[in-house]
Amino acid sequence: MDKSPDAFRTISEVADDLDLPQHVLRFWETRFPQIRPMKRGGGRRYYRPEDVDLLKGIRHLLYDHGYTIKGVQKLLKTNGNKFVAAIASGDLATMEAIMAANNEKHVEPKISGAEEDQIVGRPKVKPSGRFFGFGSSHDDDLPEVSIGKSSVGKEDRALLQEALFDLLECKRLLDQVR
Repeated sequence: MDKSPDAFRTISEVADDLDLPQHVLRFWETRFPQIRPMKRGGGRRYYRPEDVDLLKGIRHLLYDHGYTIKGVQKLLKTNGNKFVAAIASGDLATMEAIMAANNEKHVEPKISGAEEDQIVGRPKVKPSGRFFGFGSSHDDDLPEVSIGKSSVGKEDRALLQEALFDLLECKRLLDQVR
């Protein structure tokens, strides 16, 4: 018998749904305080539908888009749980609404500074057609990124980032066909 969409899920059900081992979900609980399953007697976890959506978004960012845990933490901090959950479902309307609300608050959903290790540089593309609107073309103020002993200039970073975005878009389209 299938559960209703609003039913709570056990850790084994969520792990099977996300195709992840249970220990990964327990580990993510330590790294993402936004994941708070209800715990019953004996420590048995029950995930709410919102928790499952958030986990799907985190999994999508980590495994499909190559984000690091630190990168996903930053995205959750700047844009919130609903934004990350909307990523996994492909709900562009929700993502755009959250981004518009953030822009009204003058908090732009962006990744900046050398301490971030989740995305390198920005492509020279129109922001409307790219991943979360990160592809804006005003990267004159970005510092040059140094990787090991070599450094990557702004133009090379933009080309690499554009190629990454193209690959991610291809992957998204292939995932839709499956």
